Amino acid sequence: MRFLHALLGTREQRLAERMPPRGVRVAVYALLFLLGAAVSVCGAFVQTLWGGFGVVLALAGCAGLFYGGLRATGTKLGAGCALGGWFLVLAVLLAPRPEGDLVLSATPSAYLYLFGGALLGVVCATLPTRSGFLFGVPAPEPRRTVSGGDR
Repeated sequence: MRFLHALLGTREQRLAERMPPRGVRVAVYALLFLLGAAVSVCGAFVQTLWGGFGVVLALAGCAGLFYGGLRATGTKLGAGCALGGWFLVLAVLLAPRPEGDLVLSATPSAYLYLFGGALLGVVCATLPTRSGFLFGVPAPEPRRTVSGGDR
């Protein structure tokens, strides 16, 4: 557990980090969407070309992108944008071409890449972040309870 805390940081450390300005976050969201699309294409070919090691390498690239998006933006949407770009391009790659060619065929490594990458994206998108909400809006203050009629 100490290794994970040293690598990823504790929850208190992540919550203490400052969030980037809104304009920077929007630009990073767009960049993460495009990087997700690129990782999807690269991973589809790597997992086919290099067998078992290729699947591990492709999933490591996905995990790095999704977690990096979460940490760079400080919001869950950072991982979600990367996952959205990854999945959108992967859905196009799964469709057969008119010539009969397939980029991702029905092989165990392709299914492992598809389901493993989706699972990694969902896990990274549900990790605790610096903000209480999806888009980086601060959480509302908790309400005080009034006792004995004091207002």
